[in-house]
Amino acid sequence: MASTTEPKLIPKSVIFGNPVKANPQISPDGTMMAYLAPVDGVLNIWVGAIEGEDYRPITHDRDQGIQDYLWAGDNSGILYIQDVGGNENYHFYSVDLQSEEVRDLTPFENIRVRMVSHNKDFPNDLLIGLNRDNPQIHDVYNLHVPSGELRLVARNPGNFLGWVADSHFKVRGALAIRPDGGYDLLVRDSEEDEWRVLISWSPEDSRGSGPGHFSNDGRHILIQDTRGVNAIRLAKVDVATGEMEVIVEDPQYDVTDINEDPDTREVRMVAFTRARQEWVVLDDAIRKDIDAVRRLHHGDFTIISQDNADSIWVVMFLADDGPVAFFAYDRKAGQGKHLFDSRPELKNYRLAPMEPISFQSRDGLTIHGYIMFPPGAERKNLPMVLNVHGGPWTRDNWGYDHEAQWLANRGYICLQVNYRGSTGYGKDFVTAGDKEWGGKMHDDLVDAVNWAIGLGYVDPERVAIYGGSYGGYAALVGATFTPDLFCCAVDIVGPSNLISFIETIPPYWQPMITQFHQQVGNPETEAEFLRSRSPLFKVDQIKIPMLIAQGANDPRIKQAESEQIVEAMRSRGIEHQYLLFPDEGHGFAKPENRMKFYSVAEQFLAEHLGGRFE
Repeated sequence: MASTTEPKLIPKSVIFGNPVKANPQISPDGTMMAYLAPVDGVLNIWVGAIEGEDYRPITHDRDQGIQDYLWAGDNSGILYIQDVGGNENYHFYSVDLQSEEVRDLTPFENIRVRMVSHNKDFPNDLLIGLNRDNPQIHDVYNLHVPSGELRLVARNPGNFLGWVADSHFKVRGALAIRPDGGYDLLVRDSEEDEWRVLISWSPEDSRGSGPGHFSNDGRHILIQDTRGVNAIRLAKVDVATGEMEVIVEDPQYDVTDINEDPDTREVRMVAFTRARQEWVVLDDAIRKDIDAVRRLHHGDFTIISQDNADSIWVVMFLADDGPVAFFAYDRKAGQGKHLFDSRPELKNYRLAPMEPISFQSRDGLTIHGYIMFPPGAERKNLPMVLNVHGGPWTRDNWGYDHEAQWLANRGYICLQVNYRGSTGYGKDFVTAGDKEWGGKMHDDLVDAVNWAIGLGYVDPERVAIYGGSYGGYAALVGATFTPDLFCCAVDIVGPSNLISFIETIPPYWQPMITQFHQQVGNPETEAEFLRSRSPLFKVDQIKIPMLIAQGANDPRIKQAESEQIVEAMRSRGIEHQYLLFPDEGHGFAKPENRMKFYSVAEQFLAEHLGGRFE
């Protein structure tokens, strides 16, 4: 398999270590910039003058690091959410720019905070969801950041999944789930008025449908909608009459992102993700700016931050052949400035292109995905890793993918498949995955492997299946349902028993239990069916080496999901390795844990596929 043009081995620290810098956000007044960067190996928030070089850390977390944040509306500090050890019980924190004092704004036991809304016209306030009274549901509170005062503004009757505030920061919209699994969009004329149903979506039409923002005058609400069509379209609805006007749509591909004017709230452009992300510009006032932004970099772009004046945009570019790049674009000057790359060391190595693919499934569906070949290797008889995305209600996208590049660099084809049930391709494709966990969803993965083998790319004796969450489940299914197709399997936080998985979902998922029953199965009425789709009960079929990794604090896929299949394999003498991380949840947030996992994983793959390892 070796080639004279075999690329240099990319160190795991470059691929999986902390980024050098990430997620830049401009302050509301446009004078400062913040970003995430390590302090003693832990991601923290750094702040400095936008034109200066004197950036300094204002947080000093020493544990798992900070992943997401936003500026306080009055420019005085930063707000961020964080859990403990991956337990997903998120709290809201604030840190003052001057004193660097950190305050827990939601200091309650066993709660999970959600952002509902922030508004530049109300710089001292946030609307947040808190499940402090009932772990299953979130009520809406107004959080006055300077004082920390919390004021209840909307009580959840038990079936509300989300809330919408108007331009006056009043909660006037809500998304409620019905007993049949469909959605109702409720509105009210003021916070004192009763809720009324504006739109109802059937269970099938609810896939991706839901509300966006109110118009500035409060007379319309933006929605994503699939009633009468296949793909999610963008529309606006008259709150008084229910009359709908379609803004933009595509017959096959869903709307995947929206950019709005921060002052008028009018939609400026909309993205569809086909093989790559494609923006449709609707507002002529920004057309020249978007043309200029597109010239900055060859990757797919997203505007991730802007100042209150909408004069400076922070733009993120994703490309398959290099690190994530960030630019500041000055609208008045019509010019962009490169801020930084997330992992600049990647530019010292040869990366592989990500190539879109499609093929026909055995029952006639068109399945899309991506393939990446080892640079420098002849595309013939190569080992392959089928890397299955989690969710399953999400999709793989084009751009820099750390696992795909890692696998290609080690000498493997990386095949990523948007199997039925994946999002982005319309509701018919999503609903085709209903109750097909371990069924037709797995058939799509098998068909993808046979497609690649049929083209001569792949050595059929050296195919691995690998994934996390649903992808981990798929790896277990591959080892138990189709044991002759794969030579080894890697399962990261995947459920092994669909009955116990559904019975132990986190409490804040409980309002959506009807949808789990419709899309996966109901343990009370379909126990035998779920048992038939659970790898735990087919452990005797395993004949390949297994690697299983689990976070002890995972609230979604409990530790027992891994422990029970590990014990079943151990009692039968099946070759396996098991990694349990006591300070992780649904994935590996800490760099040292990521390094340990990927070190073990690449040695495991090298042993069974014959590739390289560091």
